[in-house]
Amino acid sequence: MANLQDLPGARGRYAIVGRVFLYAALFLFAAYYLLPLGVMVSTSLKSAAELRTGSLISLPRDFSFEAWGFAWNKANVGVNATGLAPYFWNSVVMVVPSVLISTFMGALNGYALTKWKFPGANLLFGLILFGSFIPFQLVLLPMSMTLGFLGLAGTTAGLVLVHVVYGLAFTTLFFRNYYTSIPDDLVKAATIDGAGFFQIFFKIMLPISTPIMVVSIIWQFTQIWNDFLFGAS
Repeated sequence: MANLQDLPGARGRYAIVGRVFLYAALFLFAAYYLLPLGVMVSTSLKSAAELRTGSLISLPRDFSFEAWGFAWNKANVGVNATGLAPYFWNSVVMVVPSVLISTFMGALNGYALTKWKFPGANLLFGLILFGSFIPFQLVLLPMSMTLGFLGLAGTTAGLVLVHVVYGLAFTTLFFRNYYTSIPDDLVKAATIDGAGFFQIFFKIMLPISTPIMVVSIIWQFTQIWNDFLFGAS
């Protein structure tokens, strides 16, 4: 006689119970990580008087965006009371080109290293990969000297260059590993049809690179947006 747990109905009930516990655990973890964000948003919508008298985690009685406007336009977060706006847009101007350029160059490197192999390709990839193990602190001095030599010290363009070069090792690793899983016959067939290096890259490889491109963009964006050391140097 079959055991109770071997019956289809029993397995279905166990699966439902397990899924309920799984979703409950995921909900608790999500609530744990989102609680500080909720407290921050709730607090920002309270008046100064309510902050002094109310509970930290309580919802605001009267919603007010006055603090948001003050922080954006008038808060003294630097030398002058200019608010967060100029600093935010300065970060956007730095992050967007850094992410796009490093992702594009990483895709191009990964494509060349996997589908157009040349003598020393593995050695070159190893040298590029070594760059992902170099800590920020090790490149601060040579980076500053190089930017000074190029006349880019203290400029947004200099920061873009630094983040592109430093992130190139990671993006190349991402795309190289992704393109390894794509059959070489696809590139060979396109070559036989007369497609060249860049035609294959733009019309075949990039359109099927959406998953790894999203990974690369998220990685580079979070790394560059959260960086303080390069900007302060």
